[in-house]
Formats: sequence, C-alpha cells, structure tokens
Amino acid sequence: MVMNIALWLEERLLEVVDFFYANLPQPIPDNQLLKQCKIISHRGEHDNKTVFENTISAFDRVKNAGVWGIEFDIRWTKDLQPVVLHDNNLQRVFKSDIEVNKVTLAELKEHCNLVPSLSEVIQKYGKTLHLMAEIKEEEYPDPLYQNNVLKDLFDPLTPQVDFHFISLRPEMFMLINFVPSSTFLPSARLNVKRLSHQALLKNYRGITGHYFLIIDTILKKHHQQNQRVGTGFIGSKNCLFRELNRGVKWIFSNNAVELQNICNSLLAPESVIGDQEAEG
Repeated sequence: MVMNIALWLEERLLEVVDFFYANLPQPIPDNQLLKQCKIISHRGEHDNKTVFENTISAFDRVKNAGVWGIEFDIRWTKDLQPVVLHDNNLQRVFKSDIEVNKVTLAELKEHCNLVPSLSEVIQKYGKTLHLMAEIKEEEYPDPLYQNNVLKDLFDPLTPQVDFHFISLRPEMFMLINFVPSSTFLPSARLNVKRLSHQALLKNYRGITGHYFLIIDTILKKHHQQNQRVGTGFIGSKNCLFRELNRGVKWIFSNNAVELQNICNSLLAPESVIGDQEAEG
C-alpha cells in the first residue's frame, strides 16, 4: 500500500512537471540540432486499446514515421527464450493472468501471438531502427546459456551503432559479457546521482533518466567524459526544444511520432530549398 501511494505521488508530481515545461516557451533549436535529433519510441507507438505496446504493430508505426529508434523490454519464457514484454505477466496489457516465465515460447504464442519474440524484433528492425533493449530485473536460471542466446541474436548487429542495453538495475549488465561496457546505459529514476557516478566510473555509454531529474551539472559531467545522455519522457514541443538545446542526445518519448513530425516540419523548408538548388 505504501509503495502504491509513493508511486501515485510520483506520477502526479511528474504530471505537474510535464504541464509546466509544456507551457514554458523555448527557443527553436538550430537546424543542426534538429537534424541530429534521435527520438526513441518508448515501447512503440501504442494506445493499448487498438495498438498494444511492445508489439510489431506498434514498432511498424514508428518505422513508417521515420523515427530513429525504439525502446523495448526483454523477458524470458520457461524454456529460456527471450520475448519482448514489459511486465512479467500479460494482465495489464492483454488481460490475461499468464506469467511469462511459467510457459514456453510456443505456449505463449498460442495464447497471445501479439507478444513478439526478441528474434522477430531483431530480424525485422535490426539496422533499420536503433534498438534500445531494456534488461528487466529478474532471475536468470541459466545465465551462461541466456547470455549465449542474446549473443547469437545480436550477433548480426554492431554494439553502440545498432543497439544499446539499458536497465533500471545495472547489476543485470554483469550477466552480459559479449559487448563492451560502452554498450550499457543505466536508466535512473530518483537515483540519478548514484547511477550517474556508476556510469562514469564503469565507462558506460552514458545514462538515461527523467528530464527533470538529470540537471545541467550532471549532463555536463557526462559530456566531459564523452558520454551521452538520454532523457524521457518528452511529450511536448517545448520540452523537446529544451532538451535539444541542452545537448541531450537521445529523446525517449511516448509520443515519438508526434515529436518526429515537429522536427520534420521545421526542417521541411530547408529540404525544399536544397531540392530546388540541386535541380538548378
């Protein structure tokens, strides 16, 4: 009960913060910043009514809109096959009490074929979308085998260039030994200071966290060590402009397509001029 109240209070606080920054005018970033903008769709473009999070349909919408990347979650089935799902069960999204680690991949697919395997996601979007794969905190019954499964699946891709691993629990990175530490991104909640220090110490690629909590002094520390910072969850034009002007590299959002359209519309006049000059 106490945890539920704390979570509710945190969500209400962030709603107030979002409202404030959405209505705080910001200067339009220059064209170079807009061109370099790397927007990442949080679990795909979904409403969990007609299109569900972490599904092929949600990711297709992102790809078709020209968004740079997707964030998704990795869970393991009973037969130790990785699937793309945020929760450890299907209740919240698909209204089913099935627990992922209690069924095989075949059984999961038979019950709910909307849940994609990690293999499906990599085969369809690898090298066309940047993959931000979140390693969930859960027990690994056979760490060596599971590490090798991930290694085989990600083998066609290049770490950092094509994908990163993120986690709320950076301890989970210890289970993955086939990529350099610069592939890892701790994802902070209220523990930004501790995870920031850890990312700097362990030479991770950087850190991700809520835009309100990653203050400019933390941002500067990571930039000085040639690390990158991603912030979420950006949901408005003004907040997008603020983050780009601050030098944030990755923009995580539940409204990625909308934000991408904003960038495209601002760059469109330049594109038209460039086309005219090329034709002339």
